[in-house]
Formats: sequence, structure tokens, C-alpha cells
Amino acid sequence: MLVYQDLLSGDELLSDSFPYKEIENGALWEVEGKWVIQGAIDVDIGANPSAEGGGEDEGVDDQAVKVVDIVDTFRLQEQPAFDKKAFVTWVKRYIKTLSAKLDGEKQEEFKKTIEGATKFLLSKLKDLQFFVGESMHDDGSLVFAYYKDGATDPTFLYFAHGLKEVKC
Repeated sequence: MLVYQDLLSGDELLSDSFPYKEIENGALWEVEGKWVIQGAIDVDIGANPSAEGGGEDEGVDDQAVKVVDIVDTFRLQEQPAFDKKAFVTWVKRYIKTLSAKLDGEKQEEFKKTIEGATKFLLSKLKDLQFFVGESMHDDGSLVFAYYKDGATDPTFLYFAHGLKEVKC
């Protein structure tokens, strides 16, 4: 199994269990998330509890919860939305911080593709949700989520150069 960690914070953000598609010249990875139900689920087995002596107060106390698989699996933490100015400020700092961590060839590739990726994200800024890894590290990567036209499940976007592949 492969796990993808944030190169800056070390947080696990993705695994090969969630296939990705490269977009924006490989600068971004696009991953489809799914809403899933966790917790107790009421299963009707056809029995009549009142005839069996069961009362209404019997049963399980916990409730089923609807979560997004990627958010839940990697314990992503949602952040407040960015306006354009705050997003551009964050991207500039991120580029500077990440560039320092990349070696020559990767660094050049990142610098060539980041502008297109940034423009793509800016065009969707009003529709994006922002997530950080479990540690909520200030300088870490952001994970972006949005709903494609008419979709009921979110699509996640990751900066490809900000991920480190780790074999488990």
C-alpha cells in the first residue's frame, strides 16, 4: 500500500486506495470522494419488538453519521474559506516553502506548473472547501474539495509536488 504524506507537515493526506487523475499539467491530483455512513444502522429483521416484550427505549445509543471517506480516513480538518487576497497570500508562501524542499528537477517542474494550477483553483475559489492534515500545521499543504456540476460526492484536489510517497 502507498500512502501520500504532506511533504511539509508529514501528515497523511491520501493513499493508493483512492485513485487519482493528474490535471493542470500534473500540478494537481484530482480524487473522487464519496459520502459514506458510519456508525449504527437500524436493520429491520422482521421481528415485532412490542410482541417480543421489547420497548421503544431498547436499541443502540449511537447514531449513524454521514461522512466523506477521504476526510474521515485521513482525519482532514476543514478550514475557513479563503477570499482571493488571502488565497494568493497563502499560495505565495506555500510556493516559497515547498520550493525549498524540492530538488532541482522537481523544483523546476513545480515552478513551471504552479501558475496554471493556481489559476485553476482561483477560478473555483467560491466553490472550494479547504482542508489541512491532522496536525493542522500552518505551513502544510491544503487539500481542496468541490462539487462538480450536479455531483453529489465531492472531488478533492491536491498539489502533486507537495506529496511524498511512502510504502507501508
